[in-house]
Amino acid sequence: MASRAALIFVVLTVLLDSVGIGLIFPVLPDLIEEVTGGDLSHAALWGGVLTAAFALMQFTFGPTVGNLSDRYGRRPVMLVALVVMTADYLVMALAGSIWLLIAARVVAGLSAATHTTAAAYMADISTPERRGRNFGLIGAALGMGFILGPALGGLLAQFGTRAPFLGAAALAALNLGFGALVLPETLRRPRAFDWRRANPLGAFLGASRLPGLGRVLTVFLLAQVANFAYPAVWAYWGAARFGWDTTMIGLSLAFYGGGFMAVQALCVGPAIRHFGEGRTATLGLVCDVISALFFGIVSNGAAALAFVIVSSLGGIATPALQAIGARLAPEDAQGELQGLMSSLTAVAMIVSPITATTVFYAFTGPAAPVQLPGAPFLVSALLLVAAVLLHVAPARVAAEPAP
Repeated sequence: MASRAALIFVVLTVLLDSVGIGLIFPVLPDLIEEVTGGDLSHAALWGGVLTAAFALMQFTFGPTVGNLSDRYGRRPVMLVALVVMTADYLVMALAGSIWLLIAARVVAGLSAATHTTAAAYMADISTPERRGRNFGLIGAALGMGFILGPALGGLLAQFGTRAPFLGAAALAALNLGFGALVLPETLRRPRAFDWRRANPLGAFLGASRLPGLGRVLTVFLLAQVANFAYPAVWAYWGAARFGWDTTMIGLSLAFYGGGFMAVQALCVGPAIRHFGEGRTATLGLVCDVISALFFGIVSNGAAALAFVIVSSLGGIATPALQAIGARLAPEDAQGELQGLMSSLTAVAMIVSPITATTVFYAFTGPAAPVQLPGAPFLVSALLLVAAVLLHVAPARVAAEPAP
């Protein structure tokens, strides 16, 4: 029963957190213009600084948070993270300067622990055969939140630029209260906190000493960098390649998010049951390769939208890789592993948008050797091919036959 309560809480936490994040998307440019007195172009630059500050802190301190949850338990780390998240949204709602907004994002990134601890929870409460499915539920909740959040944020923005931030704070506070009442502790074997393992480099070196885990993490990083190119350039690519307006771009993103959510919720468990974790990851990565190649060369907007269905199937790869990593890591290091994966995701959030937009400019600007708006997706395809080859290499250590 405790495991079921934890599962429900974790899924709701990820859902509400992603709704809260999505709430602020529509109004953030207006808030930045308001506090800086600048125009939209300058707001975009400051928006990039806010995103980079959060991601940099998440990268640096993800393993620290994970190690803390391995030492003191999932419950206190999760509840403290929700307190910080509530305060962060309130500060952003009341901020009168860009520096206060940046400080809020730094603190939020430094303490970002809900997704890390949620994944550690899943590792704690899941049997090996259900672990991949439960990681898929986290991904589905994330996708649902990012669909619902911007829509709700757009509605709240009618009441002012601060209203969505107050709404996000209210959601975080409600979730904090819910967790304080029902959240069970699932950590069974606490271990001593070690600063040598509580940083990205130390955590990765430690993970690399476990047979097969360093390879899994490298594949995970390559896939994350490749796939974060989609949100970075999708709007620019759609406008340049097909002449899509903002409404069409928004609908296409909602369609993509809905397909991804459905795959995470409905397909991960059956795929792992039928093919095993290793082959499921391979199938997902191969779908990602095919999708990136297709989006790189497609010239018909309707065909691109139809192919989103195939592209969504790549969503089975990440939960399968998470399940493999959780199986290879010791029971008392699940938080550290998920914190490290959070750091690697943050690396992708920093590297991928810069790389993808630079490649887009190089192949669409006036000095471009050839006009190819889909070039960033072709770069992603190369990274994904490398991920597939590394994943299926004979030296990979796993408890099942190589795919």
